[in-house]
Amino acid sequence: MRLFALYTGGKDSTLAIIKALKNGYNVNAVLTFISENPYSYMFHRFNVEWTTLQAVSMGFKHYMFKTKGVKERELEDLKTSFLYMRELGYEGVVAGAIASRYQKDRIDRIASEAGLYVYSPLWGMNQEELMYEYVRLGIKYMIISVSAWGLTRDHLGWIIDGYDDVEEIIKLSRKYVFNPTGEGGEYETFVLDAPLFKYPIKILKYRIIWEGDSGYLIIEDAKLDIPDIEYDRSKS
Repeated sequence: MRLFALYTGGKDSTLAIIKALKNGYNVNAVLTFISENPYSYMFHRFNVEWTTLQAVSMGFKHYMFKTKGVKERELEDLKTSFLYMRELGYEGVVAGAIASRYQKDRIDRIASEAGLYVYSPLWGMNQEELMYEYVRLGIKYMIISVSAWGLTRDHLGWIIDGYDDVEEIIKLSRKYVFNPTGEGGEYETFVLDAPLFKYPIKILKYRIIWEGDSGYLIIEDAKLDIPDIEYDRSKS
């Protein structure tokens, strides 16, 4: 079955693609929404423009759609994109939803109306176990927004790539009572490396916006970290 993936650039949508491929689905494209509203109920906003680098690293086609991000009205934009992908011959969509019934119900409904199958491999999984799975599979990611009690400005730019990092997040989530995966919007992530990536992504410059008790990180410059190829003149 030929599928595309809803892709935010974060750890959940990346893992969903990995699981889809492992289970025999043909995934060769990602679809990303750029929302004018940073507080969209459906779509991530911060740094989604940089998903182009991730798509190139995965060797996937990349489709980008714009939306004003107005609650419920943004579903019309989602349906337009789904119908477009259906016309291109795609039969279904991969979604990284874990526990957000709001998002899953709407994605399922819009996909059904567009004649698409939905594959949500992370749905209902234990969130603490998922946190360990990201690291076990080699998914390296950066925290790019925080909006939960217990997460501070200092956590922006935190790169999660080891079990110690995971245990710290789980510890914080238990103490301050938030979803350890950030599924409730407590934090957002940007993947720097994963098993699907031919090259990791290197963040060259970013700035932090802090708004009292929440904030986000804006990537200003980044690139694929492609190693230099040494040229041996003696063989020429």
